[in-house]
Amino acid sequence: MTLILKILFWLCIALVSYTYIGYGLVAWILVKVRKVLGKQFKKYNDPSFMPKVTLVIPAYNEMSCINTKVKNTFGLDYPADKIEVLFVTEGSNDGTTEYIQSLAKVYSNLQLIDGDIRRGKIEAMNIAIKTITTPIVIFTDANTNLNHQVVRNIVRHFQDPKVGAVAGEKRIETEGSEAAAGAGEGLYWKYESFLKKLDTELFSVVGAAGELFAVRTDLFGEVEKDTLLDDFMVSLRIAAEGYRVIYEPDAYASERPSFSIQDEMKRKVRIAAGGFQSIVRLDFLLNIFRYGLLSFQYVSHRAMRWAVAPFCLPLIFLLNIALFLTNTGSFYRLIMLVQIAFYLMAIIGYYLENQKIRVKLLFVPFYFSFMNYCAIKGYFRYRNGLTSGIWEKVKRAE
Repeated sequence: MTLILKILFWLCIALVSYTYIGYGLVAWILVKVRKVLGKQFKKYNDPSFMPKVTLVIPAYNEMSCINTKVKNTFGLDYPADKIEVLFVTEGSNDGTTEYIQSLAKVYSNLQLIDGDIRRGKIEAMNIAIKTITTPIVIFTDANTNLNHQVVRNIVRHFQDPKVGAVAGEKRIETEGSEAAAGAGEGLYWKYESFLKKLDTELFSVVGAAGELFAVRTDLFGEVEKDTLLDDFMVSLRIAAEGYRVIYEPDAYASERPSFSIQDEMKRKVRIAAGGFQSIVRLDFLLNIFRYGLLSFQYVSHRAMRWAVAPFCLPLIFLLNIALFLTNTGSFYRLIMLVQIAFYLMAIIGYYLENQKIRVKLLFVPFYFSFMNYCAIKGYFRYRNGLTSGIWEKVKRAE
């Protein structure tokens, strides 16, 4: 019995370690091997390549940030005759639609889709894509700001006919006085950026940040209206068709962290529920014999992070208790103490977060535990059928 407990204990540790550390190491080694064998992907950077693009911005009740978004959008470094800007404001009742309409005389390349019914972001995207005539469409959120060279840095990759989509980078704007959730989120996205760079060099990014991603217009297939992670589904389906999805860190969208830990939890739980929804709908990607490297990347980088690691963590703790009670030796007692200390730090971090007190030492244990807790909650939310394609907006820090 003790042997079985030990096997299960170390198996769970191995799965968690691979999910968060091992995959990055394996991907790094494989990328190095590709370089040694001279099988790197060609990089394109022709400044004269400037295809027409459409920037799509779903904006539901965004008066608090729409003026900043408009200034940012029309200040981007790209020829005005090669970029169309399409706002989708369906269901807005705070003046967002009227404000965009008032700008029509100022910006000749501004377009608007409005309406009285709020259908959600994915339906806004489905409706918008039918009106687009440019070969490339770039999706971005209304509450984010894009860097000046964002369009140029994105479109250069589409010179490669094998590239079907480009994922931009999400950056969290934190200040010195920010609470742990915002700082932890920023740290998480820095690590994600590192992994996405490896994914791109290995074959393809597995998923894009909804704050900023671009696709070839003719590859955008209509997405189910109850889809929670539209960016993830769109990009993975394009990758499944044999196209690469490129990560471009020099094209980024900046946004403030969630206003409170409760707002951040609401967002993370919904994302996790969307993760489980995506795993079910993308079950064909589990066939590594057909999809090869893409399947390996998808399972290692995404599926295991949503569906394996979060459930292994409580099992590790419970198995450790069982081994501790069977007096299997001081080594397991030490691991038990380390786990207790780690989760106590996470609990203290959560308490201090609610008090708006920032302690750097607690960032990692707090945010790591927080993410995995939200993943488990997201699973039960998905199982209970509490899913809708309409996002409930969360408040962002001022």
